[in-house]
Amino acid sequence: MRGASPFRQTTATVLLALMLRLLCSAGAADKRADTSILRWAEGEPGCTFSRDDDGKYRYGFWTDDYGVVLAVDSQELEKTRRRSQPIFALLLSIHYRGKNSLEVDPGKIGLEFVKHYYDAQSALDPDRLAIEQQNDAKAIEDETERELHKHPQKMAEKEATLAARQADTAEMIKFLKTRTLRPTRLDPSHPEASGWVLFSTKSKWIESLRKQEEFLLRVPVEDRVIEFPFSVPPSESDLILRRR
Repeated sequence: MRGASPFRQTTATVLLALMLRLLCSAGAADKRADTSILRWAEGEPGCTFSRDDDGKYRYGFWTDDYGVVLAVDSQELEKTRRRSQPIFALLLSIHYRGKNSLEVDPGKIGLEFVKHYYDAQSALDPDRLAIEQQNDAKAIEDETERELHKHPQKMAEKEATLAARQADTAEMIKFLKTRTLRPTRLDPSHPEASGWVLFSTKSKWIESLRKQEEFLLRVPVEDRVIEFPFSVPPSESDLILRRR
């Protein structure tokens, strides 16, 4: 008896994966039954969009009590491909207009990769990333020392490479500790919070990023979830002239 063809096996695997994702989505929807979902849509009241000369697209969602602004670098896909770690970065600003307080928890923010079987990634923990960077740097330093014992004639080359890597690591750790969005409480005396939110692009569903990608960012705010559907770039021919 002949086995199933590779095409049928692949199709069956994809269909099974989609069914599982639909079931998971249905379960998540039940859990969010008491959560209002608000979606950004161009031209709708409270929704703004701009192409700015710093090279970013900005999507704003505003209510009487708060505003959330998503900034997406027009070159983010290219930057993600060049990074040593597969990280996709978004800049988020939250503005509080109310009279009480608003909790900001970046760890609950999620990003869906629409063209990759709707794969959903939670925001990465910047402190954990910083520790991983330190551990990687220590491993490279130890490896360099072992290489120098074997090939002392390459000392200048190896030390220069190590110094460059250490500088890159220090810069990355500083970025993670000072420029990422952190858990905080907003109130009239402290009404704004801004910082980068990072997501992994390493997944069994994401082999590589395409020329144009579609995303769905979900930002929980109180008992609501604000959804930002966006593409990078918004159109394949879209171009932003950056300020020098």
